[in-house]
Amino acid sequence: MRKSLVLLITLLFSIVLIFSCQQDQSVLTQSTDSPNQLSKKGGGECTTIQDGTLYSSDGKLITVGYDEWGYNYQAHMFNGYYCDAYRDAAWCQPYKDDKLAMKWNDAWLSNKDCDGDGLLDRHFGFNSYIGSGAWLTNHMSGTYLNSTGEECQWNYFCKIVAAPADAYLENGYWYTSDGEEIGPTIWGEFAIIQEISNDPCTGDHGASYISPVGPGFGKY
Repeated sequence: MRKSLVLLITLLFSIVLIFSCQQDQSVLTQSTDSPNQLSKKGGGECTTIQDGTLYSSDGKLITVGYDEWGYNYQAHMFNGYYCDAYRDAAWCQPYKDDKLAMKWNDAWLSNKDCDGDGLLDRHFGFNSYIGSGAWLTNHMSGTYLNSTGEECQWNYFCKIVAAPADAYLENGYWYTSDGEEIGPTIWGEFAIIQEISNDPCTGDHGASYISPVGPGFGKY
């Protein structure tokens, strides 16, 4: 079904968002250095987008506000059509009319460079996303024709968080140190804490998953 393909590929897009131009993440322990300590090691104050010297993963100068594709790195968000996220790549044209919106926090992808590598920081102050408090939301919507030729309108929303430093992974789910379920794992270091799907043609309506710990970002 077209909807399922879009959801799968969009989640793969989020992997690109996380790992493009990212430093080695083989170490999954929290850094003993504080962000302030790392900033000093990086050679002084942080570089901002307003300074005009930071670049995106495709080598383009990052400016304040939305770029031509729908990224607003200063505001931690993307708003556009699905293919815009891939710079209108040829392979994604079947999904070009589907909408995509993403929001993330500073730990996921900062709007500053505090480690001096000329790129926006990711999980600054930590060796990996584990324990960083990073989060991301994906909101997708579109239409497709079902087997009877009926046009179906669908939308999907999910929340993803980095696993806490003291969490543990078991049988595909992250758990708190007290054994409470956080959510299913995704990309190793993350858990899905909420999914909402609506599609009248398939009978989907409302939340399909809510973390027993809770869907609020402040809990992680």
